[in-house]
Amino acid sequence: MEFGVLGPVVAWEGEPVELKGPRHRAVLARLLVARGRVVPARVLVDDLWAAPPDGALSALRTFVAALRRAIEPDRAPRAPAQLLVTSGPGYALRTDNVDALRFETTVQAQLPPERLLPELLAGLALWRGPAYAEFADEGWALAERSRLTELRLRAVERVGETRLALGRTAEAVPDLDAYVTEHPWREDAWRLLALALYRCDRQGDALAVLRRARETLVSQLGIDPGPALTQLERDILNQATHLAPSGSVWEETTAAYDRAVGGTRARIESTVGLLRNLAVTGGGGLEAARRHRLAAITAAEELGDPDLTARVIGAYDVPAIWTRSDDEVRAAAIVAAAERVLPTQDHPSIRARLLATIAVESRGSREPRAREAALEAEQLARGLDDPALLAFTLNGVFMQTCYRAGLAAERDSIGAELVTLAQRHNLFTYEVLGHLIRLQSACARADHTASDEHAAAADALAARHELPLVAVFTRWYAALRADTPESYRAAAALLDGAGMPGLSDGLLPLALTAHAVRHGEPVPETYSRRSPAPGLLLEAQWALIAHAAGQHGDAELLEQAQQALRPAAGEHAAGSGLLTLGPVSDYLN
Repeated sequence: MEFGVLGPVVAWEGEPVELKGPRHRAVLARLLVARGRVVPARVLVDDLWAAPPDGALSALRTFVAALRRAIEPDRAPRAPAQLLVTSGPGYALRTDNVDALRFETTVQAQLPPERLLPELLAGLALWRGPAYAEFADEGWALAERSRLTELRLRAVERVGETRLALGRTAEAVPDLDAYVTEHPWREDAWRLLALALYRCDRQGDALAVLRRARETLVSQLGIDPGPALTQLERDILNQATHLAPSGSVWEETTAAYDRAVGGTRARIESTVGLLRNLAVTGGGGLEAARRHRLAAITAAEELGDPDLTARVIGAYDVPAIWTRSDDEVRAAAIVAAAERVLPTQDHPSIRARLLATIAVESRGSREPRAREAALEAEQLARGLDDPALLAFTLNGVFMQTCYRAGLAAERDSIGAELVTLAQRHNLFTYEVLGHLIRLQSACARADHTASDEHAAAADALAARHELPLVAVFTRWYAALRADTPESYRAAAALLDGAGMPGLSDGLLPLALTAHAVRHGEPVPETYSRRSPAPGLLLEAQWALIAHAAGQHGDAELLEQAQQALRPAAGEHAAGSGLLTLGPVSDYLN
């Protein structure tokens, strides 16, 4: 079920909402514009009538009742409304099922180009006309209509960018040509069109487009083109090599490498650098990186070269945020290889990298060795002038700071140091990691102002540096903030093909169960006496055990769960940043 606002009339399931009069639809549209926020009844009255008549509030209540019957036809009499709810002095529409929200998520998505293009095209297909068209003259709709229109234009430009990234330049040209004709003030559209033409071997046409852009901007707006257009014109005239499609650059570079580098050892060591970059590109890349990483370590060991093996193991310093392994068998094999080669290495930086690897790959372990390795690696790194190494070892310490409940403050300190260190030394992947750690810790404190800021910072860095997997965590955080089953299901869809089974397996059922517990809804019959493994979900899982033990009258298990939770008595069971069971103290009574 979905509300539609990207067209001439407000629609529900693709059909105009059947109501008695235009003010009914106006109430619905006004609440949709608020995007889940409460709109006071007095504000609604003032927005509906230029001069509110006597009995306007009663009329508003009648409109709301009619709306509830229209959008929740199966709701039982006297049952509380689930979508259009009364909250304090006003009303709110609690739903993520709005085409505009789906479209916005698509436009902001950070995905590989081959996945992003069909998503963008599907998002643009949602539009049936101008947004909130029947309320174009209403002041309350103006800002949202402008915002959605800007998003639509940005989506068209992202389609052009994505087609260029995929090498589909001829396909991009006609759409971009039509677009600049309709929107001649969009300088980025002119840039994309000229670049597409140049990559189609139409250098003359590309320069003509840039001249047309200059003439349009100068004659009609009285301004010169911005630096991006000016630079592109110079680059085209000079046939700058960086204008070539990235695929061509890659092919030429790899061919040169193949010609120059023939040794097996050099190839194995270089492979790790490629895998490290591959791991942050998205689902397929992450899975491939895990598979080939172990193969590279095995190949190095088979050469009988412990120094090479140590470098290959320690060079894979990809930031890790989730405390459950995606592949426990491969992780255990990597830890075993690191332990085998560690006694052969004396250099502190190599030892620190091996120990940090043991700590990171032992995530979720109850063995004391993992935390010991993390702390030793950090100690070694602090004695060296190597910021990247220190960041890697801090990642290992973070992974081993979930061994009991109530450690959110310690993790927050790690996150804060990572952000500062990364900003100082341009370690942007670790800056993202630091913000995500701080987001999680802020959720444990229920400090959503701070967590919102860290989510925004992580998203901004991800967009700038093309890190699509970051969106998985920030969209799940947005689901936690919305705290509806629909929001959790929408977030779970991002995990399809993300290559993170350690995160995805069982997460959606856990989130839905947590939501049901918090809202007093029926909970699936799951009752386990097994202690949860260390990790970011530790408090949430102990809270669920405490709830189940109380429901079943299991005093022994309840006491065990409460004893585990007591160190986190002042926190919320939300330290994952993905789901919440509310205050831990609720489970200690």
